[in-house]
Amino acid sequence: MKKYFLLAILFLPVNILFPQTIGERAPDREPLVFPTNAYGVDLMFGEGGFGLGGFYRNNLNSTLTLFTDMSISEAKDENEFEYVDYWGRSYTVGKKNRIFLLPFFAGLQSRLFANDLGDNFRPYINFAVGPTMVVTTPYEREFFNSLKYAQANYTFGGYIGFGANFGIDQKHLAGINIRYYVIQFFNHGIESLEGKPKKSFGGFFITLNIGSMY
Repeated sequence: MKKYFLLAILFLPVNILFPQTIGERAPDREPLVFPTNAYGVDLMFGEGGFGLGGFYRNNLNSTLTLFTDMSISEAKDENEFEYVDYWGRSYTVGKKNRIFLLPFFAGLQSRLFANDLGDNFRPYINFAVGPTMVVTTPYEREFFNSLKYAQANYTFGGYIGFGANFGIDQKHLAGINIRYYVIQFFNHGIESLEGKPKKSFGGFFITLNIGSMY
């Protein structure tokens, strides 16, 4: 009797584990459904300096998003060279105007690899177009005083970009977007440096997106 009891104890774990098939995996997790709308701020770092903007996004479906954004950033001529004098004051030889770009764009954003990557990393491509106001202020005047002499010029522009949103928080949005801006004048252009009008503005910007979803 003792012999049969010991055999029963040895084979009991086998009988318990047998129903679980080797290699059986847990069912796939359902994809997260993020809120339809989002708004927030863009912190921009480009060749011309720092910029600040805002955005609004509306999800048309799980992969396509319609958005608008606006920003303000400084632009420079690529030939500018900044000097620092004996007293530590910086200046740019031959500079005539400070130039600020104020685009108001609308565009589309398309999520990539939605079925292959987790929701905590959501890469996308985007593009936008729209009107742009380019404001100049005289460089010879002190910054705040020069604002009284600001002049506005109008044209069109756009950008293409690649970026990603991070995290699975369904209330807060965080992401990064690398954009290439093109803002083109078709007339005489604008002088950043004296006697050297510039018709094309823009360049690369690294943009940090911080916002809320609802």
